[in-house]
Amino acid sequence: MVPSPSAGLPLELVTVGTELLLGHTIDTNSAFIGRTLAALGVRVVRRTSVGDDPDAIRDAVDAALARTALVLTTGGLGPTRDDITKHVLAELLNMPLEFDDAVWQHLLARYARLQRAPAASNRTQAMVPAGAIVLPNHWGTAPGLWLEGPRGVVIMLPGVPHEMTRLVEHEVAPRLAARAGAHVIRSRVVRTSEIPESTLAERVEHLEAELAPLTLAYLPDVSGVDLRLTAWGLPAADADRMLDRGVLRLRDAASAWAWGLDGQELADVVLALARDAGETIALAESCTGGLVGGRLTDVAGSSDVFVGGVVAYRNDAKHQLLGVPPALIAEHGAVSAQVAEAMARGVAVRFGASRGVAITGIAGPSGGTAEKPVGTVWFGFAHGERVESAKVVYGGTRAEIRSRAVTGALFGLWRRLRGDPKPPGATTA
Repeated sequence: MVPSPSAGLPLELVTVGTELLLGHTIDTNSAFIGRTLAALGVRVVRRTSVGDDPDAIRDAVDAALARTALVLTTGGLGPTRDDITKHVLAELLNMPLEFDDAVWQHLLARYARLQRAPAASNRTQAMVPAGAIVLPNHWGTAPGLWLEGPRGVVIMLPGVPHEMTRLVEHEVAPRLAARAGAHVIRSRVVRTSEIPESTLAERVEHLEAELAPLTLAYLPDVSGVDLRLTAWGLPAADADRMLDRGVLRLRDAASAWAWGLDGQELADVVLALARDAGETIALAESCTGGLVGGRLTDVAGSSDVFVGGVVAYRNDAKHQLLGVPPALIAEHGAVSAQVAEAMARGVAVRFGASRGVAITGIAGPSGGTAEKPVGTVWFGFAHGERVESAKVVYGGTRAEIRSRAVTGALFGLWRRLRGDPKPPGATTA
């Protein structure tokens, strides 16, 4: 379903910087702006990226003003020769630059605190378009600027992410919220793993008409498929009520593959379940090379659950560190149910953990056979006297296969911590 064109206050975003076009800098600013403004009822309807070229900047903002009369730009406000956004837009809007002593004094005070002297070029950062509202930047040297005239509003922000985010939160968001009114654009996300997008769609697509006027989007990546529900241009209370109801329906339809909501991460959910159950976890990793342990230790406080791990890449390491019999590897191969189970059992014993998890596979690009193609991954799960294994064949590049195997291990552990039977209809760990 497509949102109503009248849903939310429309805004266009223009990101400036040749480094964005060359791919040297990842544009995280746009994602933050889109999420933050949507929560206020402001909808980013178009995003344009241009280089440090005056004609490109002028054309992009000129066209955006003609369409929406509300434009936010990032980048090009610094003191160097390629920082030209302010100069171009001052000319476009017929608001000539003037020296602002208050901005200059703020900049001098900042340099004094840092025990540094400003460069001569920093003085250009105190040049402000006539009639502009200065948005004080307490986190850097380039102030934000709010320009309002007959053609609409242009908001200029620095491109440095930590400066931009704070200016949006403290200066831009309150002003835009007042213009957007009481209606909001809000989203909730149901997170799933180890189920193909097409299979998931078969389970939930019948709900789309029932969930209206909410819209449903499928967001697949290597860690799974997120289901995003969005309320467009509704009063906040109505949006929250409809989204809460919609999330419950989606979780029910997605069944045993739906493990979390919104910003939750699978590692966090796994650790919380294990902690509540008084369980400890040890890992034996081969093809993932420690990535699963990395995901768990990304979570602060994980040491009360995650005991430790072994990266046993070569076969002799599997024997020496985990006690896997060489004869078992010779008979079944390192990528097999038997070896995965032996690894899981061995790591649990070695660390005295209540649960051992093992991953062994063929990440490629070479090493596959007709019987065990590239992407074959065996997981082992040990819990007390019970040891079991599961096989998944993943597609993609070496990096994608390894990333999917990390999710497969965590998802398989999540499912077993919950005591779930194997979900029907899909191959999962």
